[in-house]
Amino acid sequence: MLSVSNLSIQFGKRVLFDEVNVSFTQGNCYGIIGANGAGKSTFLKALSKQLDPTSGHVHLEPGKRMSILEQNHNAYDNNTVLETVVKGNKPLFEIKTEIDALYADYDDKYADRIGELQVQFEEMNGWNADSDAAAMLSNLGINESFHYTLMSDLDPKLKVRVLLAQALFGTPDVLIMDEPTNDLDYETISWLETFLADYENTVIVVSHDRHFLDAVCTHIADIDFGKMNLYSGNYTFWYESSQLALRQRAQQNKKAEEKAKELQEFIMRFSANVAKSKQATSRKKMLSKLKVDDIKPSSRRYPAIIFEREREAGDQILNVQGLSATSEDGDLLFEGVDLNLAKGDKVALFSKDARATTAFYEIINGNKKASSGTFQWGVTTTQSYLPADNSAFFNTENSLVDWLRQWAKTEEEREEVHIRGFLGKMLFSGEEALKKASVLSGGEKVRCMLSRMMMLRANVVQLDEPTNHLDLESITAFNNSLKTFKGTVLFTTHDHEFAQTLANRVVELTPKGVIDRYLSFDDYMSDKSIKAQREKMYQ
Repeated sequence: MLSVSNLSIQFGKRVLFDEVNVSFTQGNCYGIIGANGAGKSTFLKALSKQLDPTSGHVHLEPGKRMSILEQNHNAYDNNTVLETVVKGNKPLFEIKTEIDALYADYDDKYADRIGELQVQFEEMNGWNADSDAAAMLSNLGINESFHYTLMSDLDPKLKVRVLLAQALFGTPDVLIMDEPTNDLDYETISWLETFLADYENTVIVVSHDRHFLDAVCTHIADIDFGKMNLYSGNYTFWYESSQLALRQRAQQNKKAEEKAKELQEFIMRFSANVAKSKQATSRKKMLSKLKVDDIKPSSRRYPAIIFEREREAGDQILNVQGLSATSEDGDLLFEGVDLNLAKGDKVALFSKDARATTAFYEIINGNKKASSGTFQWGVTTTQSYLPADNSAFFNTENSLVDWLRQWAKTEEEREEVHIRGFLGKMLFSGEEALKKASVLSGGEKVRCMLSRMMMLRANVVQLDEPTNHLDLESITAFNNSLKTFKGTVLFTTHDHEFAQTLANRVVELTPKGVIDRYLSFDDYMSDKSIKAQREKMYQ
């Protein structure tokens, strides 16, 4: 349906893609992965003809329609929400516009043309366009009261959902999406996962959300060294199989037949697990067809994130009583929160309003005053905190070595070789460690903040949206490290996999109190009694 032949993209001396050949076929969902800067978004722009390749061709089967998730959030500010969605099907919208124009200035000479257009319009199910668009918006959490609102008057987070509805509208033959889960809540992401898992046409997506990639992808397209390799299976299968192949490559003396047997057993085991999943039931490709030779080790570099504690905490971690907070606008964020953290808890702190969780972290770290209530840390606790907004830490011209040295506790830790060791674990090696802190990218800043937290060796770790700006490799390493951390973790994340694999407890902050359960995240979100309680507490 969509193919790329001999595609090369070069900016100056930098070669992003070199002679890439790949085909995307109907009924499959392709997850595009690669390290930051590998060219994932650039590749999508080339597919959608928004960028001309240096050489090569992109071919879409004649008569097929492509839809792209719009990245310019102000592109439709002069349209209503409903019009914006219907515009997602450009041929349909053009016919509708012409019919409306002819009727607005009607003359009998237009009768034949109107008749022709109406036949086309009916064949495209145009008479149901507005109701279909309205249903799509409702599924994405856009209430009917907003459907005739101008896009310019819409909250930026709601705009994202409208543009997603636009991309999905009219069942395009090829659907291209760059980070579609950004700014979506868990319920909406879950709806989108189900929608795409059942989608009959071609989907090509870039995402840092591992749960999303696992739920929807039948194939992974890995960008590495300017090439693109296509693999059957979802992200977890690609990751685990590539790590297995990497370990085997390190064991040079292992016999070829032993390697083949181990890989084949892995494929069969993974196939059996995936066959039970929602994603597998709606897809045709089976992992059992995968050839052992298709699995190759990845050249990815994963940061060595290792959280250690300077000392073990006692039983008293954090006691919160009657805590309440309001926003700067006077909105009630949460009220009457009573909470006791226990040693070893790994708590997913959750709220429908992101301002609530951030306010909670800022209060218990002494950066903001509560409206009411108290909190007290246990005397044996030491805390490290990764805020959602870390910009205040980087208003300096210091090199990364000098930046990190601020949190050294001993003369030995202040030595450059020791500082470089922490930075090296986070992939700042050689000259990279001498970069100015003020010029770092978002992902580099988060990795520096993690170096700082590792150096502090706290027994309580607090994380407010820690996966923001990180690539898949860093997120995976971060997630794995926290699983084995012996201390207490309090975290907020939109990364479903992060929440599900780490939390043993969920605490939800609402304007009418707190919901506190020792459950996995998925069990919490699927519990019907909790769902009913949540609805009442946000009313």
